[in-house]
Amino acid sequence: MEERLQKVLANAGVASRRKCEELIAAGKVAVNGEIVTELGKKADPAVDVITVSGKPIKKETKIYMMFNKPKGVITSVSDPQGRSVVTDYLKEVKERLYPVGRLDYDSEGLLLLTNDGDLAHKLTHPSHHVPKTYHATVERVPHGNALEKLQKGIKLDDGMTAPAEVEYHDIDPAGKFATIAITIHEGRNRQVRRMFDAIHHPVTRLKRISFGGLYLNNLQRGKHRKLTSEELKMLQDIAASIDS
Repeated sequence: MEERLQKVLANAGVASRRKCEELIAAGKVAVNGEIVTELGKKADPAVDVITVSGKPIKKETKIYMMFNKPKGVITSVSDPQGRSVVTDYLKEVKERLYPVGRLDYDSEGLLLLTNDGDLAHKLTHPSHHVPKTYHATVERVPHGNALEKLQKGIKLDDGMTAPAEVEYHDIDPAGKFATIAITIHEGRNRQVRRMFDAIHHPVTRLKRISFGGLYLNNLQRGKHRKLTSEELKMLQDIAASIDS
């Protein structure tokens, strides 16, 4: 079945869909020996010979991994400064995996990795509001009216946030800190940290415990596992609802 070339490349694990579009525009992709620079070009990976920089694309098995990212690890497959990246923890996995979305350097928790570029694109596109739940440990204990601001949406430098689901998870009896469970449906840069900064309760620890219905549960820090068939179907159903 013919599909857009950038989708074929992403599904083959070449790179993210956006990066694949850049490869096409740069003239690095050929279909049946003919260089293609048009993003609307379609191809059938079962019939056509598709190459990137002269090398045929691999028909990789789709793989979906849940990873508990430790703090101090870069959400990337490489780092020019030589810092630890998420794929350092999955070296025994033969397929090339790419993170779905991001967790910043100082944050930890659930990160999805896959070579299914099409699914990754649907789950992370800014217009697709996949829920993400975090445990945010903040300085002091926010009063209920401060949390209500987050629930209704709060103004940041890049505009109002969408309403968030917020509740107390743990409160220090001495009032020095609180851990708040917060669910957002956007993916702005350092959004949760900025939201709590806006109510004057800076985040001291941030852990993502859920993404699109997946839950970290008892997966240990720095460990990974394949998604179950039920978990994968749940993500695929989310992606299908986005298409409809």
